[in-house]
Amino acid sequence: MGRLTRRAVVGAIAGTMASALLIAALGRTFAMPLLGAALGVAYALSTEPSPGAYLDNMFTAGAYGVPLWAVISVITLPLLSGQMPEWSAEQMRSHFPTLVGWVLFGLTLGLFTQLISDIAMRVLGPQAVLPEGDSRPGKQIVILGGGFAGMTLAECLERELEKDRSVAITLVSETNALLFTPMLAEVAGSSLEPSHISAPLRTTLHRTQFIRGRVTGVDLEKKRVLLVAGADDAESCASELPYDHLVFALGAVSNYFGLGAVQKLAFDFKTLIDAIRIRNRVIEMFERADREADAQARKALLTFVVAGGGFAGVELAGALNDFARGILADYPNIHSQDVRVVLVHARDRILPELSESLGRYAQQRMEARGVEFRLSTRLEDAREGVVVLSEGEVPAGTLVWTAGTAPNPLVKTLPLEKDQRGALTVDKTLAVPGHAGVWALGDCAAVVDAKNGKSCPPTAQFALREAVTLAKNIAANLQGRPPRAFHFDSLGALCVVGHQTACAELTIPFLRDKTMRFSGLLAWFLWRGIYLGKLPGLERKIRVLVDWTVELFFPRDIVQTIDLR
Repeated sequence: MGRLTRRAVVGAIAGTMASALLIAALGRTFAMPLLGAALGVAYALSTEPSPGAYLDNMFTAGAYGVPLWAVISVITLPLLSGQMPEWSAEQMRSHFPTLVGWVLFGLTLGLFTQLISDIAMRVLGPQAVLPEGDSRPGKQIVILGGGFAGMTLAECLERELEKDRSVAITLVSETNALLFTPMLAEVAGSSLEPSHISAPLRTTLHRTQFIRGRVTGVDLEKKRVLLVAGADDAESCASELPYDHLVFALGAVSNYFGLGAVQKLAFDFKTLIDAIRIRNRVIEMFERADREADAQARKALLTFVVAGGGFAGVELAGALNDFARGILADYPNIHSQDVRVVLVHARDRILPELSESLGRYAQQRMEARGVEFRLSTRLEDAREGVVVLSEGEVPAGTLVWTAGTAPNPLVKTLPLEKDQRGALTVDKTLAVPGHAGVWALGDCAAVVDAKNGKSCPPTAQFALREAVTLAKNIAANLQGRPPRAFHFDSLGALCVVGHQTACAELTIPFLRDKTMRFSGLLAWFLWRGIYLGKLPGLERKIRVLVDWTVELFFPRDIVQTIDLR
């Protein structure tokens, strides 16, 4: 029995067994075993089983119970009954028992999937693999970048090449952990501990060799990667890494569009260190303002300007606003009217990735909480304590830049074709034209959907699917099979705009307009459920759950734990 077939059978059995909880949750018996079996197959095929990982499977599947509850119980079933979905506070309370039922179904599904997988392993044995000492000439696959695209590609290659141990996989990254960027704003807002949203690459990847180092160049003719291993640039650490297949998954950096003063004075918002620095900066500004006698100087210290109205800027502005206003009780000399969070955006509305109605809703809810908006406004310059806008100057002690990104600077040095953004041009199979064995994906690549011809956005959602396709194409190349073209239809988008408030667009294939838009508490539940399920590792899931629970009962932490000036 093949690997995927075995996992599908395991999932179908586990889902059918757990469907009793679906019957209890939905109050109907018709087709519930079929629904449970289908969900079980989908879950089993989307996860890679590890012997004995019962708690990890249970928590992962349990977290998926939240979005399943929203999509099926709150949206789909009312539509099938000829009713429009409702998500008012009163309606959400009436749905709470079904939410509990879905979470219990997920927990049970995870338990049964792991249990049946372990039994199948003992009865049928593991899938056959080639011995470690296989004498065939080995191939070297080198992945540059340890973000969503790079790490997911390594995981998928481990599965695709499970039976061929002659192929070596190496991942090179400047950091030794995957940063779960959808939760980065919560670190800046002191809702989550920094280490809780980072998954160690060495722990996550089982077969891949990991090298922490900085890539200094690539010799495409000799097929060598030049790198400096470790945390410093000492000459003795320089080395070369040969490859047969090379994948660029280097991600992106902030693009300041030539604004040198802004780049010098603004806080970046791309890494975990950036989020910690921003959090410490907010606390430092409150400490200074608490002993500042001049009212105007105090307001300037407590003015936080966020440049950029996309997902990153909006989520950060909402998190900083909640954080700043949540710690006022600890600073008796500061009043709420002293605190300003200003979001600057060059377009006429925020969140251009979402529909106009959701963008307007997000702005209204954030304005009600105290966030100020400067729309159709360009940030032109910055001086110490002053942000210069196209419509005037704003005295501000803190400026955070989220207004633009550009591919990793290493890409500029490569003698390869690039698009106007500076990203590597790839064909429909994610291969770099004219260079056999060279591939690119994620933020540093200009990927075009093979079906509709549209450029793919540089988001984690697309990077994950690009990684799956590229892993299959590299495996196909090694095995002499034709590659497949990349195509992916977006599943939607979610954005948190403040405490217990979010916006969401979900693509529902069987609906006529294919898109459901909703907001508020339901979208917030969806955001937390989906991203908690995607967060790698059981330990991280538990730690984030504990952080979220503590936040319900205790104020935000204002301890500056580390000086990162």
